Amino acid sequence: MERKLRFGMVGGGNGGNIGNSHRRGAAMDNMAVLSAGCFTRNWERNVEDGTFWGVPEDRIYSNYQEMAEKESQREDGIDFVSIVTPNHTHYSVAKCFLEHGIHVICEKPFTLSIEQAEELKRIAAEHDAEVGVTYTYAHYPVLRECRHLIQTGAIGKIIDVVALYPQDWLLLSLNSDKESYADWIVDPTFSGNSNATAATGVHLYYLIHSMTGLNLDAVLADFGYYPENAPLECISRVLMRFDNGSHGMSWTSSVASGHDCTVDLKIYGEKGAIEWSHNDPLHLRVAPVGQPVQIMCANRDYLCEESRAISRIAAGHPEGFYEAFANIYHEFCRHLLDKKNGTCHDSRDYFYPHLQDGIDGVRYVQACVESQKRGNVWVCLKDASDEASRIAHT
Repeated sequence: MERKLRFGMVGGGNGGNIGNSHRRGAAMDNMAVLSAGCFTRNWERNVEDGTFWGVPEDRIYSNYQEMAEKESQREDGIDFVSIVTPNHTHYSVAKCFLEHGIHVICEKPFTLSIEQAEELKRIAAEHDAEVGVTYTYAHYPVLRECRHLIQTGAIGKIIDVVALYPQDWLLLSLNSDKESYADWIVDPTFSGNSNATAATGVHLYYLIHSMTGLNLDAVLADFGYYPENAPLECISRVLMRFDNGSHGMSWTSSVASGHDCTVDLKIYGEKGAIEWSHNDPLHLRVAPVGQPVQIMCANRDYLCEESRAISRIAAGHPEGFYEAFANIYHEFCRHLLDKKNGTCHDSRDYFYPHLQDGIDGVRYVQACVESQKRGNVWVCLKDASDEASRIAHT
């Protein structure tokens, strides 16, 4: 019985933060070993990084095409690849590996267009390959309790949802001479037609959907730009309408001075409310109607089994971003191992962002872009088109 997987990485070199998050998250539960990679286009640094991480030099590749071809032919080839490259390359890299029958886990946004995302879905089905997308914030342990409470009716029918994600990184970057990923993330050539919505707004979209189970019907978006002549938005305000009649709102900004990474989720129902903040990721604030507010802590005995199972240390000890990544990789690897060992269950039994979540995120972004382009009007997600994806705001 297979107990461990081999994985490769495309991107993630040069000391990048998100590459480290993937690498450490994948390795944390000892279910996968980094075995191959094409970490950066700089060959010397590519070899240096790969060797430092224990990858044999003959499995450090100069390009992802060679990596997919050679790894697919090896008896000990990689089981899956982690794609941690700039947005505009996600589609081509994922397509290449899926066509070689290699499972994929990809940074968000999954692709830059609905058409690309749907094509990858078709290719994955043809090759019986699984795809995961790293929408990270929904995978803190205490948020499994949030999901459980809502599923079991603790706060009743949901009335309203508010999700916020302010940061100040772009404002800081614009006032600094240091190189940063702002050099490409604000460029439509590399990021497509969206910055804030595709970079952080999709996190809020998935966070709302995965916690509440609500399906988004339509959006009304209003983008903000700084500087005013910037080609892509740095502020995204989105009104949401769900298919059960409830409403919600998301707001994300990369020019909110004083905010490092402030993700907040507030869910209001007929019987109570639940709130969570990334600034205090260990605790969940639960407010039953007419009762004292309760503060629930990660890894306490009173939490549901699913929540306790994904905490790795005793209650009160901080678990953070790497552990949230690890929870995604744990479920993804568990799915692949069960599939490899012939014991695979229903894919919905594995709680990680699946391929369809990636597609839905792309559709959400395109609906928001289309709403902005058409003068801030309601746009149904099922009507979102790729026409908008070819037009950046000017």
